[in-house]
Amino acid sequence: MVSYAPLWNTMEQKGITTYALIKKHNIQSKTIYNLKHEKNISTATIETLCDILECTPNDIIEFKK
Repeated sequence: MVSYAPLWNTMEQKGITTYALIKKHNIQSKTIYNLKHEKNISTATIETLCDILECTPNDIIEFKK
């Protein structure tokens, strides 16, 4: 199972809100919904989030059994 808990921590540390992702960085609200509900997202989205947050994929996702 994939968890996006690290994403929320990284966003808090960087001072970036979901509103900023949608309005300033053009992340679709459906993508935010998918993240909040632990649904799948594309690797391209992970790459975009990494660019925005200046982090690595490990700062966005973690795998749980």
